[in-house]
Amino acid sequence: MAEEGEMDREAAPQKSVILQQNRRFLDFFWDIGKDNQNLRLQGIQGLLDYLSKPESQDDELQYTIRRLVEGLAATRETARPGFSLALAQLLRSNEDIPLQTVLEQIKEKYNIAIAKKALIRNAAFGGLFGILALSQSGRLAKEPNVLLQSIQLLQSLAPLRNHLSDLPHKTLVDILSETPEAVFKEVLFDVLKSDLSLALTSPEHLHLLLVVLQRFPNVLNPQELKTLLGSSVIVTSENIPKLIELLKIAARIVKKSQSLPPFAMSLVHVTLKEGTFETFWKEVVENSLLKSQGWPNCLLCFQLLGAVLPFLTLPQLILVLTGQVMRQFGNHVVSTRTSNRFSFAPVMATYVNSFLERIQDAEKQFTVITKFSCLTNKGYPVISSHWNVIHHLQPSVLLNYVSWLKHMFINPDLEACIDFSTEQQKKDKQQPDLMQQSVTKLRMWMVARLTSIVSDNKVKKEEDLVMDITRFIFFHAFFVTEQQTPDIPETEQTPSIPLSPSTQNTIANYFFSLLNHLNTLPPLGNSTKSIDRNEKRTLGFKADGKLWIYSVVCYADSLLSKTTSIRLIQPFTQEQREAWSRMLKTVKELQKNLKTSEQLAISVFQLFFLPVGIHLFKNGDESVALLSDLHTCLQKASAEREQQSKSVTDEEEPEWVEVVVEILLSFLSKPSRLLRQISKTVFAQICPCVTKAALQLILDVLKPESESGEESAVTVIEEPDETKKVEQSSGDEMEDENDSDESEGDEDDDDDDSEEEIAEDEAVDDNFRMELMKVLQAGHAACKEGESSDDEEVDDETMMALDKNISSLFAEHKKHLQAKKDQRVKRRKEKTLTTDFKMKVLDFIEIFLVKQPGSPLVFDLIEPLIAIIEATPNSLSDKQEEDFLRKTADIFKNCLCKSKHYCRHIAEIKDDLHELMERLLDRACKQPDSSVSLYCFSGSLYLFRVLKGNPTEPTANGTYREKEDHEEVAETGSQQVGSLGSVDIDRVTAVYEKALTFFMTKRNCSLTISMFNNLFERFPVMCKRLLQSVIKYMTDGVRHHQQGLACLLVQQALKTQEVKNTLIDHEGERTVNQIINQVKQCLKTITKVTLKVEQAKIINCLKLISFLDKIVKNQNLDISMKVLVPVLQSLGQLEEFGKTSQVNNTYWHVMKLFGFKQPTKEVVKKATQNPQAQEEKTLKKKKGFLPETKKRKNWKKKKDLPQEKVQEGGRDSMGKAEGAPKAGKVPKAAGQTQKQNKRKRSSEKGAKGNSWEKSGTLSKKAKLSQVEVGQGDKLGKRVTVKLRKQKGRVTE
Repeated sequence: MAEEGEMDREAAPQKSVILQQNRRFLDFFWDIGKDNQNLRLQGIQGLLDYLSKPESQDDELQYTIRRLVEGLAATRETARPGFSLALAQLLRSNEDIPLQTVLEQIKEKYNIAIAKKALIRNAAFGGLFGILALSQSGRLAKEPNVLLQSIQLLQSLAPLRNHLSDLPHKTLVDILSETPEAVFKEVLFDVLKSDLSLALTSPEHLHLLLVVLQRFPNVLNPQELKTLLGSSVIVTSENIPKLIELLKIAARIVKKSQSLPPFAMSLVHVTLKEGTFETFWKEVVENSLLKSQGWPNCLLCFQLLGAVLPFLTLPQLILVLTGQVMRQFGNHVVSTRTSNRFSFAPVMATYVNSFLERIQDAEKQFTVITKFSCLTNKGYPVISSHWNVIHHLQPSVLLNYVSWLKHMFINPDLEACIDFSTEQQKKDKQQPDLMQQSVTKLRMWMVARLTSIVSDNKVKKEEDLVMDITRFIFFHAFFVTEQQTPDIPETEQTPSIPLSPSTQNTIANYFFSLLNHLNTLPPLGNSTKSIDRNEKRTLGFKADGKLWIYSVVCYADSLLSKTTSIRLIQPFTQEQREAWSRMLKTVKELQKNLKTSEQLAISVFQLFFLPVGIHLFKNGDESVALLSDLHTCLQKASAEREQQSKSVTDEEEPEWVEVVVEILLSFLSKPSRLLRQISKTVFAQICPCVTKAALQLILDVLKPESESGEESAVTVIEEPDETKKVEQSSGDEMEDENDSDESEGDEDDDDDDSEEEIAEDEAVDDNFRMELMKVLQAGHAACKEGESSDDEEVDDETMMALDKNISSLFAEHKKHLQAKKDQRVKRRKEKTLTTDFKMKVLDFIEIFLVKQPGSPLVFDLIEPLIAIIEATPNSLSDKQEEDFLRKTADIFKNCLCKSKHYCRHIAEIKDDLHELMERLLDRACKQPDSSVSLYCFSGSLYLFRVLKGNPTEPTANGTYREKEDHEEVAETGSQQVGSLGSVDIDRVTAVYEKALTFFMTKRNCSLTISMFNNLFERFPVMCKRLLQSVIKYMTDGVRHHQQGLACLLVQQALKTQEVKNTLIDHEGERTVNQIINQVKQCLKTITKVTLKVEQAKIINCLKLISFLDKIVKNQNLDISMKVLVPVLQSLGQLEEFGKTSQVNNTYWHVMKLFGFKQPTKEVVKKATQNPQAQEEKTLKKKKGFLPETKKRKNWKKKKDLPQEKVQEGGRDSMGKAEGAPKAGKVPKAAGQTQKQNKRKRSSEKGAKGNSWEKSGTLSKKAKLSQVEVGQGDKLGKRVTVKLRKQKGRVTE
């Protein structure tokens, strides 16, 4: 025994030594227990790599197993999975480790039977994660004995639901899913029979039974199942009530997670295998779960509806998609559409999308998509017309779906729809025209669905399908079939219920929306093969190179030619018919010309004629006028192209591009989105042809109201809500009564507001009062002055006439008030429409700046855009005006000032650009707002860049002049003049110097330092030109703020290479000396350092001094900086100088450059508290002491103390008398002694009144220790108090 003990003692130090030497090995366990998942995985991988090395020892492996087993019950939730995974990976990678040993360690470590009550939870988790690690190792199936013990351990952990929930059950299911059938039959079946026999008692046991049925059908055959449950199938009449209860329990459990219970799909698979799915769906789902009260049950039904779709046959799909669950789902979607409650519609869309992507059976796909489209509420389908699940439809299914949509439009079959009504709709009275309304809603949805198929670019479709949908919608929007025509498929079927005019009008709106999508439609299918790869591809073209809209026009022309079989709903007049024919003829001629000539003007007009011609079917008279103007423009453009060689032109008539711009502006005011889109497309193509007059037409629209004295020639038309889909109106009808009540409440609120406005307007004015008095006097109903009040009563006829006159007067007054109110509403509406129109016109400006940044016309946009920014008020209450201002500012800043391209041919207009720069800078100085001034200054910098980037064209005189200039400039700066381009540097310098003077000499200036910083950074040549002016304002600035900013600008100028090159010669040294003198004078003006402005000035001056010292040393200049030392020393002696850390640090940084060191501050120790007070805080109150309120107050009695006690208390801490001064200390004066005595008396009063009552009495030992240590005069007073207390006790 002694030998074994000695061996253990020898092994323990050896093990500790090994572990201490491998600190990196121990760090792996810390990483495994961390919260970060990536760190945990890195720690596990590192541990496995370390143990796989040949030099690893057995002690380390044993320690690893023990450490990982201990970590299975970690208190942190994130650590337990990490240790479990590490143990699983270790067992998987090292099969030499016996599972039985690990299992025994787990059982021994986490034995629930002997664990304390407080540790049961940790023990339960430790055992669970241990079994999980064994399962994940993949070796349980190879060791049946360990597998059996693991299952038994899980069965013992199953009752601990309060701690583990259903985790043991899930682990058991995972183990069974990886167990071979032979092992299950030999080892586990007998053990699990007890659990399997309880399948209908809890969801966990039922799930276990279903997993065994699916996983081991040969073991759990019908005979065994009948032995366990009493029936050979799961779904029987006896088991249905139990299944219903279990499903309800599971639905309540997963209510918060809103997920499908784990055994639900297993139950579905078993019923499908048994052939009892129809019974299960009818009896369990529809007749029981769906009808029971509660949202969890309905949610479970919806989840089952979506989840079972991929596993059903076609008849089963029809059964499920036409049952009560679908109706309840539709009711749920409608009721949650206008509320904040949870909606299952997005989840159902995910289920259907997964089904269509997974199942490639065409019949099943068609059935699912059509049944969901038939789910209607009073005729209107519940799902959105833009439901994107059709992305995964096969091409054949998509064609059949489109045919089905067209058939439902022609022959609405409401009986085939799964129609329902909400509870509120059932309470409403039946409307007589309910059938017609349902048909209208259904048709509108079908048209919207067809339109969305074309507009959705993710839907895989061919050109024939797109054209077929377009023809169908166009035909039924404007034509009616008289008799069938083989050439036109749309005439083969006529609507079973005629279309109403409102329906046709709505379909026409959908058609123009569809036409807008066609105008921006990318190439479809394999159309890329038919076009040359090098050819530029544009949107809105078919594979053959023709426009989509041209194909529609050709189809419309073919319909117009069939006058006997097809009738136009609104027949063309003779003038409209002629305009249509002329338009079609012109377009064909343009296409012929395009084949031989790529003339821009001609190609643009094709985009003009086609949409305007289509609008003949909707707005005939207006389109005729537009077509006439277009023909005129085309003729002028053609004549101009033919007469380009002629120099004389007719200046009275406007050019064609001006007329085109006017038409485009009129298009922007139209309510048609198609025309607005066409106008932007056309303007982008005619940008190279835009003239100054055409651009001015656009700017006149944007001109602020204060500048434009005349009304705009463009009339803004209020846009109707044609773009709103019919779904919105139908959705409003499907809302609950609560929503209608809310809307009624809102209407009441609006009425109240209007009544308040009317009440304010009804303040009776003098004119109305005089009119009323006249009416009353005319009827002898008002008493005149001097008459008595006892006149005879007025007869009835007179009173009736008087009432009539008064009522007419009040009616006129009410009309007058209503007219005022209508006028205000009209003005507000006109303002909104005008601002909206201007925002659309701004798109033209943006397009022009993007397409033609190098045009000289860009300079004509600078001042108008700034005028718009100036005219808009700063405080905007209207969001629309705020958006308009923001859009204008963004265009000016991003598209103009920050444009990478600019005009390069400015030789003829450079003088105008200089004048424009002067105007912009003058405008910037006069602005009351710095933000507006910034835009003006940015515009001047843009002009500077344009002038600088364009060198002057070489001429004979100019060449000699440039050579002379080069000779005058120093060699180091000889390249600067050549790089200035067209800039008149003297003129520009004068302009910016004037702005700098304004900034430095005016107290309230809109210019900011950032503007000049930007100028110096972008154009360093201006630093040299403005340096002397900036140096002057270091002392001549109007305030400390400007003087400090001047120092900052000087420092920035000195950083530029242009200025550094000039500091080499004597002129540069003179400049540096001048700056030093200015800094010296600037610092002398500082007398106090209290304001932030003064502090900022000091910091800027000190930074400039530091930079000057660096320049002098680097350039080896013969300049002494020591002249600044006296000024700096006097600056450091100012009051409150060192209180600001930034100023103090910058100051001593500069002083170090001159050899001065910052003095170290003496650390002042805080005055120590009285020892008695310290001990009062630290000492605890002993048990048994009386509180202060119970103690006798004998210590207040004033009696003489014994002489020896007084002497004892009258000595100081060093044993000397109180009156004797301490060594090395000067005796205090009489006044100081009196002050000290006053402090003694005040402290004595405070001690008597507060400290003794609050802190309690100190112990005798503590008091004696204080006397021995000694605390001077204060201690003498406290000892006196103590002796008085003792004297009081003796007296008692």
